[in-house]
Amino acid sequence: MHTRTFSSWFSKPVSDWVGPRLLAALVFLLCLGLTYGAWRNASEVSRQQVQADFDFRVRELAGNIAGRMQTYIQVLHGVQGLYASSQEVTRAEFHTYLAQQQVDLHFPGIHGIGYLPLVNGAARARHEAQMRAEGYPDYVIHPPGERSVHAPVTYLEPVSDSNLLAFGYDILSEPVRRAALEQARDTGLAAMTGKIHLVQDGDHKEVSGFLIVLPVYAHGLALADVQQRRSALRAWVFAPFRMHDLMAGVGGEASRLLDLEIYDGPQLADAALMYDSLPGTLSAQASGTLVSTRLITIAGHAWTLRVRAMPGFGGEALARPRAVAAAGVMISLLLALSTWLLAASRSRARLALARASEMAVQLAQGQASVLAMAEAAQRSQAMLRNILDSTIDGILVDNLAGHIFTSNRRFRDLWQVPDALDWQADGEALVRHVEGQLEQAAPFLGARSDAPQGHRERRDVLHLRDGRVIEQYVRSMQLGNDRARLWTFRDISERNQLERRETTRRQVLEMLATGAPLERLLESVVLGVQADHPAMLCSILLLDDSRHRLVLGAAPSLPAFFNLSSHGHDLDTLIGVHGIAAQAVRSGQRIAVGDLQADGGPPGAMELAWRARLQSCWAEPVRSGSGKVLGVLMAYHRQPMLPGATHLARLGEAAHLAGMAIEQAHVAMALRAGEARFRSLYDHAPVALWEQDWSAVRDALDTLLQSGVGDLAAYWQAHPGELKRLAGLVRIIDANGAALAQVRANLDDQRRGALSLAQNFDDDAMSCFGDALLALSGGAHLFECEGSFVRLDGAVRQNELSLLVMPGHVDSLDFVMVSSLDITERKRMNAELLQLATTDFLTGLPNRRHFMAALENEHARLQRELASCATVLMLDLDHFKRVNDEHGHAVGDAVLRHLGTLMCQELRKVDVPGRVGGEEFAILLPGTDLAAAAVFAERLRRRVADGVLTTDGGVRINSTVSIGMAAMAGTDADCDAVLARADEALYRAKRGGRNRIEQNDGGADGVLSQFMTR
Repeated sequence: MHTRTFSSWFSKPVSDWVGPRLLAALVFLLCLGLTYGAWRNASEVSRQQVQADFDFRVRELAGNIAGRMQTYIQVLHGVQGLYASSQEVTRAEFHTYLAQQQVDLHFPGIHGIGYLPLVNGAARARHEAQMRAEGYPDYVIHPPGERSVHAPVTYLEPVSDSNLLAFGYDILSEPVRRAALEQARDTGLAAMTGKIHLVQDGDHKEVSGFLIVLPVYAHGLALADVQQRRSALRAWVFAPFRMHDLMAGVGGEASRLLDLEIYDGPQLADAALMYDSLPGTLSAQASGTLVSTRLITIAGHAWTLRVRAMPGFGGEALARPRAVAAAGVMISLLLALSTWLLAASRSRARLALARASEMAVQLAQGQASVLAMAEAAQRSQAMLRNILDSTIDGILVDNLAGHIFTSNRRFRDLWQVPDALDWQADGEALVRHVEGQLEQAAPFLGARSDAPQGHRERRDVLHLRDGRVIEQYVRSMQLGNDRARLWTFRDISERNQLERRETTRRQVLEMLATGAPLERLLESVVLGVQADHPAMLCSILLLDDSRHRLVLGAAPSLPAFFNLSSHGHDLDTLIGVHGIAAQAVRSGQRIAVGDLQADGGPPGAMELAWRARLQSCWAEPVRSGSGKVLGVLMAYHRQPMLPGATHLARLGEAAHLAGMAIEQAHVAMALRAGEARFRSLYDHAPVALWEQDWSAVRDALDTLLQSGVGDLAAYWQAHPGELKRLAGLVRIIDANGAALAQVRANLDDQRRGALSLAQNFDDDAMSCFGDALLALSGGAHLFECEGSFVRLDGAVRQNELSLLVMPGHVDSLDFVMVSSLDITERKRMNAELLQLATTDFLTGLPNRRHFMAALENEHARLQRELASCATVLMLDLDHFKRVNDEHGHAVGDAVLRHLGTLMCQELRKVDVPGRVGGEEFAILLPGTDLAAAAVFAERLRRRVADGVLTTDGGVRINSTVSIGMAAMAGTDADCDAVLARADEALYRAKRGGRNRIEQNDGGADGVLSQFMTR
């Protein structure tokens, strides 16, 4: 049976009643419309992308400038730390420290690091003289003029020709520079000047620059307020900068398409322009739409940055819409052509009707493929859900109307969303749930009302009531035809706590290192806890010395009446909220009260907490390193709540920091007291004490040894000036009162460096200094010697020295303690006593004891040198008793002195005379045999006989002498044997008629000559 089909006009294909050409034209126009829409969308996306890229480059450029300046400020903090760790930093130490930093290599743009001492106007001449003495003969403070104080450039590293132009320049003489110095002095922080012209740039007025300064305070002085910081100011360290050198390479390769202008201050004025990356005509080509103005603050000073895009910025993004338009036009042409071809081939399509069955089969196969693709899509969706639930960030997707599309498991865990909450049906219920967990809901609600546009994103930090901190990011996205928002939440509680804890810990340690008072340390700990948890109010209560009372340590945010109610009260008398603190101290355990009104105890006990609007209280004991309770850390909330794990961990760490600060403060107080006692003992010690630094001498010795000098003693003997140079390297660090009195000096002499090693070892005592240097550098801890020194009044004195290397300083010799004792008077008295003990008071000749000692020494020599010889002479004045009887003892004493004088005139230096009796004398002639001795004796006898003594009364006395000689030999048993032989020869001479010489050679008697007196 055949079925007849009837065709109608409406059942015909469009190509039959429209026509191929018209259908192709309609398709072409429709495609052009779609292309126009795609072009508009691509243009908007490109514009947003270029704007976002421009904003990112501006933020990056501002961040690079701020980061580089913060790095340079840290370099200045290092130099400030150098002065904080030393009583005095010399030019050499300053140069060595900055040479290690290699400022000109690692920190481009910085022109140097300098030092500005605070010099009073009255001390200007002394300061200039000191600088000239250090090797700068042309140094003078400029510009000229009388000022009450000066801040001249004294150190400036590296030393270059341009930096030398700034030596002596008074920074305080110029208002812009002076304002920065005063700001740094009063705040204790880094300060930056406005736009200035650097002295180093000479006449190049077009070059802009600025300075950054840091104060240097005197050691040990309080710096709590502005007045104390002004009183403790000692100097400044500073760094000069040129803007063009500083900005070189800051923006990287991307900044070449940006025009950067930096203005001094908040105004965009031509006079305030400090830097223009593209001056002149190039700047005029900058964009008028891509412009950004930012205000940044560096070291307390504001800069205004104006950044404009140059032609070519974002070129690739701007070229994308044109590519979309071109591609759309080409596709439109291709589709129109295809449509015409299809319509034209309709007639040919009828011929393919026979293939309908085959196409039906293919359609069935296509349907099966679609079903398979749907199943694959479901599997992909499940996999995507699993991936989404496995991320570490909480994800939420909603639209601008607040309808929530989806969220992952991590989001529900972060916000503790209950399963019973139907958040997909009621998005506002989820918002209320999140808002209820926040301490401040404004950032979260602001992100919902002000969604970012384009590719921008918004970042906020959310603080939860349980102590957690969550980082929130919001981005716009396109879901089909709807605009949606992608919310990302990440728990940064641990990272935030670590950062804040480390910041608080670093602040406490820095304050401990600088000797800050305990009140400031505890206040820093409290403020650190409150910064982590803004809704928390904290205080620290300390046990007093009796351990029965609580005293206020720090409570910067609590009312004054609340703090006073606990300060100085006995533990047993404290009730209510302060009673909780007393209980925690007594028990040593943590106490947490979630609702003070519910757990208030007796009526009225919590009235104080009610007046201060406090609803909950947590007490954490503060312990020392040994576990001893020192006080309690109190945390209060204005809402009833119990602490979470985050709160407890933060309070525990804060209590540990507070305990460490308290212990360190007690130790510092004890140390300062001990130092004060030691200083008092040191200054009032009866022994002269000197603190000396020999490190430069040790370095010079190492240089000599490395140059090949092996025998230092021989080297110094050949080069005596080298030893004196080494002595000049010794630096006198300190001297006590006894030392200053010993060298006739005062504290002013010590401060201006008038003391040197000459006050221990003068030029004549350089050999003693050399022996001490060899001993101490060789590892000896103690060296004692005697030498001479010069007082400041020029007097040369004798001293006894003890040099002690302090333990731990043997290798460096940077701490040598020297005690000195002036022994000048003692040595003089010893010399006088020795003279009295060895000299005859009448004739000035050696007495019998001294002569016998010389005789014994000669006898010992002859025993060692048997081939040598010596002769002893015994002399006696003839008829001396008659002189005393006739003329008196005064004339007799004059005769004895006359004989002593004649004897000394005839003697050699090696000969030893002596008075051995009343009118008996002896002479030792070393190295002389009997024959030579006889010649000497005869010459002496004649001189005595020829000499006439005339007294003051006009009496003329003519005396003669009898002499006995004996040879001295090493074979004698002792020296008494030769004296006996000489004495025997003398008696023979007297018996033989006097005025003659006899010798005793151990054999027959022998008379050498005879001259009878008249």
